[in-house]
Amino acid sequence: MKSKRKKTAAPAVDTTPRIRRAYFECRFGQLHVATAFPVGGGFDDHPTLVCLHRCPLSSRVFRPFMEEMGRDRSVYAPDLPGCGESDAPPSKPAIEDYAAALADFLDQMHFRQADVLGHHTGSLIAADLALLRPQVVRRLVLVGLPVLNAEERATWARSMAPFPAAADGSHLAVDWQRSVFPGSSPADLGTNVEDFSIRLHNGPNVWWMPNAALGYLAAERLPLVTQPALLIRARDHLWEASLRAKPWMRQLKLVDLPEHGDGVFRSAPREIAAAARSFLDR
Repeated sequence: MKSKRKKTAAPAVDTTPRIRRAYFECRFGQLHVATAFPVGGGFDDHPTLVCLHRCPLSSRVFRPFMEEMGRDRSVYAPDLPGCGESDAPPSKPAIEDYAAALADFLDQMHFRQADVLGHHTGSLIAADLALLRPQVVRRLVLVGLPVLNAEERATWARSMAPFPAAADGSHLAVDWQRSVFPGSSPADLGTNVEDFSIRLHNGPNVWWMPNAALGYLAAERLPLVTQPALLIRARDHLWEASLRAKPWMRQLKLVDLPEHGDGVFRSAPREIAAAARSFLDR
């Protein structure tokens, strides 16, 4: 009599995409881009997502988020010019210059449509990119939007102003304090350390991007955006400032994540991904 062998369940397939890196060309030289693609294919099921980081960081902050979103769509996260491993502009750029460099990337990739996510300063660049390539940029996800009042602008300018190096390394303590946002908790320490290391890696011109944000005419540019946009607010230093964009943008939806702070892309990648998917996959 033949014995019946129990069927063993097939091992679960890990659908977490692998983060890869590549270089592309833009008007300022080479653009370093992190990528994530669905493990089993399905690249065309949803429009490509392009993620733009905040100053003074790099695409590294998006890695946990890319592992979530890259399960069902292609995701590209450039190091913005002068950040991470991307070549820097030859002189201080404006937000429009960063957006133009990203437009070079979109043109080179021949995307038919792409959704664009921005974080803080990256949100301003995302909005301006939508103005430059309205036929390509389909929807926007803006995670914090620096629409600053006079007092906030002065504080931001002081926190990002160039600080000369000191032989005893005391300037590093100043830079460290600049990297720790008011209200940061002990749980944010790991995020602060990683952000601080990225900030140092970006070099002495790390202040160019926040300087560009301070000069951006948000009240004039943001009302020109016609694409549907999702504004996600974490409880960070832009919690109140982000709301000032609401009257200016015609198709703006708001989602609040008050339980998360400045490091939201590391602390809550699934929550951010869920909010983004709900909006982008309509």
